[in-house]
Amino acid sequence: MDNKPNTLLGLSLDELTQAALNLGLPKFVGKQLADWLYKKQVRSIEQMTNLSKEARRRLAERYQIGISTPVESVESKDGTIKYLYRTVEGHYIETVFIPDGERATLCVSSQVGCKMACHFCMTGRQGFMAQLTAADILNQIYSLPECSRLTNIVFMGQGEPLDNLDNVLRATTALTAPWGWAWSPKRITVSTVGLAKGLVRFLDESPCSLAISLHHPIAAERNKFMPAERAFSIEDIVALLRQYDFCRKTNDDYPEGAKQRRLTFEYIVFRGLNDSDAHADALLRLLAPLDCRINLIRFHQIPDTPFNGTDDAGMVHLRDYLTRRGITTTIRASRGQDIYAACGMLTTKKMMEERA
Repeated sequence: MDNKPNTLLGLSLDELTQAALNLGLPKFVGKQLADWLYKKQVRSIEQMTNLSKEARRRLAERYQIGISTPVESVESKDGTIKYLYRTVEGHYIETVFIPDGERATLCVSSQVGCKMACHFCMTGRQGFMAQLTAADILNQIYSLPECSRLTNIVFMGQGEPLDNLDNVLRATTALTAPWGWAWSPKRITVSTVGLAKGLVRFLDESPCSLAISLHHPIAAERNKFMPAERAFSIEDIVALLRQYDFCRKTNDDYPEGAKQRRLTFEYIVFRGLNDSDAHADALLRLLAPLDCRINLIRFHQIPDTPFNGTDDAGMVHLRDYLTRRGITTTIRASRGQDIYAACGMLTTKKMMEERA
C-alpha cells in the first residue's frame, strides 16, 4: 500500500522534489522538505520557516506531515514503555521502548495484525487487518517522546515486515539515507519468519541487519506451530542465506564503512518442545554453514496456549551447549513483563473495549 497522497512523512527525496514541482515550487524545496521532515522532525508545515509563506500555504493545502502522538502508554517497573498508536484508518498498533543503560531500543510494528498465524503469538491470533504505510512506521519513531535517546530500532513488533516490504523499505531508507535521518543501517534489524520473495528482495536492497524467527530446527516440527514453514522451509531459508555475506560481530564492533550485516536466529525456548540437547545438535547442523548468532528468548505465557517456557537453568544450559560448540548464543533479557505478556496484548484489549 502506498502512502496516502496527503502525507509527507515516508516520501523519498525524489518524491518530495516531485511534490514541490507539482505545486509550482523550485526543485530545491524537495531537499528542504527532507531536512525538515527527517533531520529536524517538525510536526507541522508552519514550522518549515525557511520556506516562503506562499510555499507553506500551497503545501498545507495538499499535505500534512503525518505525525500523531501516542493515544496510550504503559510503563513497566524496569523502565520499558509500551505505546499505543491509532492509525489514520482507525486501527491500533503497539510500539515498545526498551532502555538499557546507554542503549535504548525501539521495537516497531509493520502491520495491523499478522497473516503468519504462529500459534504462540498474540498478534497472529488477531489475524491480518491492514498494512502500515511508511508514514505509520516512521511515526512510531519520530513521535516517540524518547526519540532522541534511541540507539537501535528493531522491526519485531506486530506483523511480518517482509509481508509489507514496500513500506518497510521506504521507512528504512528514510531512516538511513543521507537525505533522511542518516542512521547507520547496522543499528536497524528487521525480523522475519522467512518469506521467500521478500527475503531475496530485502537481502538485495537493504543493508540493515536480519533476524530469522526460527524457534525449531526441524522442519516437520516447526511446521506444527509456524504455518509459514509450509511455504518456505527453514532448510530453503538457510540455503538462500548461504548466498550472502554476514558478520558475527555486534553492531558496536563493526568497522566504519563495513558492508556486512549481522544475521541472528531468534529461538523461543519451549519446555519439552525444542529445548533438549538433541534439538541443540539439530540447530548446530542446520546453521553450521552460516556466520550467525542465536538469540534465545524466554516464552511468556499468553492466554489459551498449550506452550510453557523452559526454566532459567534450561536456558543457560542451552546457551552454553551451543556456544561451546561454535555458535555464539545469547539469552535475551526479559523486559516489561509486568505491562504485557506478549506483543499484541494491548491492541487486543483496546479493540475489545471499543467493540463492547
